[in-house]
Amino acid sequence: MAVVTLVLVVAWVTVVAVVPTLVQARRGNRVPPLRTTDRPGSAQWWARLLSAVAFAGMLAGPIAELAGLPPWRPLDHPGVRAAGIAVALLGIAATLTSQLAMKDSWRGDVDPDQRTPLVTGGPFRLVRNPVLTATGFTAAGLALTVPNPIMAVALVLVLASHQLLVRRVEEPHLRRVHGPEYARYAARTGRFVPWAGRSRSG
Repeated sequence: MAVVTLVLVVAWVTVVAVVPTLVQARRGNRVPPLRTTDRPGSAQWWARLLSAVAFAGMLAGPIAELAGLPPWRPLDHPGVRAAGIAVALLGIAATLTSQLAMKDSWRGDVDPDQRTPLVTGGPFRLVRNPVLTATGFTAAGLALTVPNPIMAVALVLVLASHQLLVRRVEEPHLRRVHGPEYARYAARTGRFVPWAGRSRSG
């Protein structure tokens, strides 16, 4: 199962990073590289750091199991691991679907110098951050396929990076760029799950 998890992690990164970039390039849109000049200690710097450590953990977890790290017994069941694969695959598919729904607005990073249309249709009608919601499900599924402490920590870091990125980086940027339009959207649409995390300032 650990080998399957490693394959899923590689497929996940390919789907959420490589495929959308190629799609944008085919449409003739310039997708800037990930920013590498974030001020150390800034919210975006921390979000990127947490995400990088989480990804390393998602790779280290199955490798540690192959090296002999025992799994948590309560979750070490073929049914649980199979369910994890199903959840991870659904999460990957949902991530790609949400990214494609953004069309020309998709970017791999928050670029303060670019103004893209506010996407409110498709999966964005249900939640404001369906890409990150799907990413969270993917990480949870992967953690179930290899239930050990490393994967658990990686999952927590994924969710923490999402909260930090959205609350401290993306939402302030969208409020600044789209103003009242985003305020109205945030007031009626949940942050990560429907109806939960709606803004009260709309």
